[in-house]
Amino acid sequence: MFDHVGIQVADVEASALFYTSIFAPLGFTEAMRIPAPAGPVVGIAGRDGIPGFWVSPNLRGDTREDHIAFSAGSREEVDAVYAAAVAAGCEVLHEPRVWPEYHEGYYAVFLRDPDGHNVEAVSHH
Repeated sequence: MFDHVGIQVADVEASALFYTSIFAPLGFTEAMRIPAPAGPVVGIAGRDGIPGFWVSPNLRGDTREDHIAFSAGSREEVDAVYAAAVAAGCEVLHEPRVWPEYHEGYYAVFLRDPDGHNVEAVSHH
């Protein structure tokens, strides 16, 4: 459905580090960096190497909570994201578990990113 998704953040460097380190078990890496007057715009790729998730400077200054779920290939990858988050001192909203209210195989962890967004790693396997 999506070609790419972007969010605006208060600190691009902190957010790029958050996503590339916490979601490294899902293959996240910095794939592209575009200089801009207000600060860089960073494209983050998954295993395919295509930057499908972008973080850029928040020029409006307002904040809001977005929810973004990233696909994990297995429950073990969800658990690895959780372990990375705990090791980094991230706020864990919900520890990894099955969420039967979504569907029988929905296994996910929910975290808070540096800008207050609700981010998730989910496996449907």
